[in-house]
Amino acid sequence: MSVTDELLHTRVVPARGPSEYEEFVAATSTRMLRTAVLLTGDRHVAEDLVQSTYAQVFVRWRLVRRAESPLAYTRTILTRRFLADRRRRRVSELPLLTETDRAAITADPTLRLSLLQVLGTLPALDRTVLVLRYFHDLPVAEVAAQVDLSESACRTRASRALARLRTHFPDLADQA
Repeated sequence: MSVTDELLHTRVVPARGPSEYEEFVAATSTRMLRTAVLLTGDRHVAEDLVQSTYAQVFVRWRLVRRAESPLAYTRTILTRRFLADRRRRRVSELPLLTETDRAAITADPTLRLSLLQVLGTLPALDRTVLVLRYFHDLPVAEVAAQVDLSESACRTRASRALARLRTHFPDLADQA
């Protein structure tokens, strides 16, 4: 056996499998992207938001992985980054979504388009409360914690935002 062969055999490092962080990202990224699309109204902005969220999660991974719910911790980071960005920009227009993005939200194209347009008119915090409460089906206490509001303020925002949605969708309000 030559020296080269001996070095090759002694320095073999087993292939490393995906890390716990990589597995977490793979398992949660689709859901986070859908949430971000609902919040931002733009797939490209949503992708940037998700990427910056996972970058922050990576830096804090030791803390995040010990959290009671790493998914909730990550979703909180995502929503707070979105709200902070909206406060900085104060953008009033939201670009249209692609058909692929819309299909992930609802099956009825007319309702989907109308809903996204109306969601885009809501203040960012109200939209965030609705997405977390009704898209993610989170309890009020968890939504309030994620957006840094009291539970009663969270319920009030959700109620007023739903009332605004109902004015645009009277047929749905009758079914509720």
